Amino acid sequence: MSNPFQSVLTWISRNFSNDASKMLIWTGVAGWTISSIAQIGAILLNPKISNEKKSFLVPQELADAAVNIGAFFLITQCSKRLMTKMCKTGKIASKNVKEFLNKSPELKTKIGKIDFDVEKVLQKNNDLLKDYETYKSFATTFTTVGAGIVSSNIITPIIRNNMAADMQKNYIQNKQTYTQQTYKSQGLRI
Repeated sequence: MSNPFQSVLTWISRNFSNDASKMLIWTGVAGWTISSIAQIGAILLNPKISNEKKSFLVPQELADAAVNIGAFFLITQCSKRLMTKMCKTGKIASKNVKEFLNKSPELKTKIGKIDFDVEKVLQKNNDLLKDYETYKSFATTFTTVGAGIVSSNIITPIIRNNMAADMQKNYIQNKQTYTQQTYKSQGLRI
């Protein structure tokens, strides 16, 4: 019988060992997902919260979850791809790779062009290729961490607060409308 924990570790190693930024993105998404499920579960299972409050809090938490997960994934993934492309075109490179590219007049004019591929140029130079790959890995990981921080601490709260304010406003309006209709149906004055 195989150990399920070992299977998970093997899968993680196989899929993420060559790309730390990819692992950061997916563990961030997993963290936000688990956190959101726990938050919604806590609301649903808490007997001290009335059903009326639950009917407001659960949709709000679902919206928060969508914003948290979506914004984190989109911002970190887009940032990672942009940095990967900048490294691949030589726009951003280590000192050694930049010096190598700048030595050749032909390569120097291609640096930063969308169709330029530094990896192909460095295929015959193992030392520079390793230097390039190490630098690219560092740059994409650093970018992913930065994008995750910006997403989680700046962008997501702004979006969430605006959505929550709109949801609360709609909730209050719907409750007032329901209350007014209830009073009118019972012949009471407001």
